[in-house]
Amino acid sequence: MKLGLGLDLYRAARLEVPVRQVQFVERLGYHSVWTAEAYGCDALTPLAFLAAHTSRIKLATGVVQLAARTPAATAMQAMTIDALAGGGRVIVGLGVSGPQIVEGWYGQPWGSPVNRLRDYVAIMRKVIAREGPVSHDGAEISLPYEGPGAIGQGKALKSILHPAGDIEIWIAAGAPLNTALAAEVCDGWLPMGYGSDGWEVHGPNLERGWARRGGRPDDFDIMGGLTIEITDDVAAAIEAKKPLTGMYVGGMGSESKNFHKEAMARRGFPEAAQRIQDLWLAGRKDEAIAAVPDEYIDAGSLFGSTKRCRSRWHAVVPAGLTGLIVRSVSDEGLEVAADMTGSRDHVVAASTTTATSRET
Repeated sequence: MKLGLGLDLYRAARLEVPVRQVQFVERLGYHSVWTAEAYGCDALTPLAFLAAHTSRIKLATGVVQLAARTPAATAMQAMTIDALAGGGRVIVGLGVSGPQIVEGWYGQPWGSPVNRLRDYVAIMRKVIAREGPVSHDGAEISLPYEGPGAIGQGKALKSILHPAGDIEIWIAAGAPLNTALAAEVCDGWLPMGYGSDGWEVHGPNLERGWARRGGRPDDFDIMGGLTIEITDDVAAAIEAKKPLTGMYVGGMGSESKNFHKEAMARRGFPEAAQRIQDLWLAGRKDEAIAAVPDEYIDAGSLFGSTKRCRSRWHAVVPAGLTGLIVRSVSDEGLEVAADMTGSRDHVVAASTTTATSRET
């Protein structure tokens, strides 16, 4: 199982990139480091910074928002960062965000998310492949642009910059159509709302997508999330996670479009998700936070001593995942994940291969 380090830089008022922590997990054999964006720090710039301070770990977004950039602009940034990083190290995780951010922050129409995602991925693939000037006639996005305000002088162009290596494209989703699309056109999937029954819930949608491309690629990845906190007070650790969960489920989105609420429901807590949203939108935020079930927080996290975290590992990590994006403020927590997955072995194997190559 692959491990990623999740960074929540997007939530901070001041940007501080934890270089030491990223270098630490690189030595532990972690596969990737993941950034995100909302309406503050962007997801891509910190990865360019980390490219200068690391040598192997993949640089990934979970996610970049579609409305923030055109697909060509996202492809350009990904290719630039990958060139700085030495090639073959960038993963672009895409997400649609929600209507409040898409229309309120970026000034873009919500439209049809599944069609926009399909067009977006297709255009990015064409830009990166450099097989010819990029043109695309899509349901949501077309190149050259010929819509309102166009003067008819758009020209299909081919990227000047050559790719330094393969750039993976993933989709973050939880709803059936976008999940199936990820399986059909992407290199990986970042599930929203993947609980203990995640494969039973999402597997049929993934299978539909894989069928459209002739089967599941051998290297298709599915990476869920896991919080690890080494502590003597499990109850306090659970309580400390509730305000953020309450805010996301209750207020990060509109009443009719809140993907975090839907993710909680998919993980088996539909009544709690509805109550949290009702309370939050009614202005009763403290009650909404208190309504977050302990079981919901605990089911997707490892809290306690290192012994307790290790003992609960197999009960908490759901079947069907090929990797975990770990969030932990302590080195001990990050080491628990490394020990449970044997990630250090990958570093040793890579070092041995490199040494053998140099000798020959």
